[in-house]
Amino acid sequence: MAGHCGKHRTALDVRPLVRNDYSAWRELWQGYLTFYASQLSDSLSLLTWQRMLSEDEPMYALGAFDAQQKLLGIVHVVYHRGTWSQSDHCYLEDLFTAPESRGKGVGRALIEGVYQHAKAKGASRVYWHTHETNAAAQTLYDKLADKPGFIQYRKELE
Repeated sequence: MAGHCGKHRTALDVRPLVRNDYSAWRELWQGYLTFYASQLSDSLSLLTWQRMLSEDEPMYALGAFDAQQKLLGIVHVVYHRGTWSQSDHCYLEDLFTAPESRGKGVGRALIEGVYQHAKAKGASRVYWHTHETNAAAQTLYDKLADKPGFIQYRKELE
């Protein structure tokens, strides 16, 4: 899943994360949580990581690496069935780019990597959400996907 992004962009390698990527993933995962002013316990973050590496789980983590194999961004995906399709859907649950790597094509490369991953898994759709205030991300997302107009409702269950 290699890609080269245009002007002022760096050559990127997008691939599934492996056990040895944990420390770099954890740093970016914490950055993502901080960006959304959220906190998760260490045990839940570790469980999430273990699930993404398990062959028994429909969860995956991809990373975008530069030529020196530095992890610049992460994306998590979850596959699930849908009532309107024979094939699975791919939910892009989390996407985060290291602040110093923004504007260099990392987010685009990760989304395109998810598209490739989902096609290889036979999924019929990739979808995701972002916060309405995340205008910078929406500028990119508007170029890469359709905005269907649905509003999310949520009720946290105890």
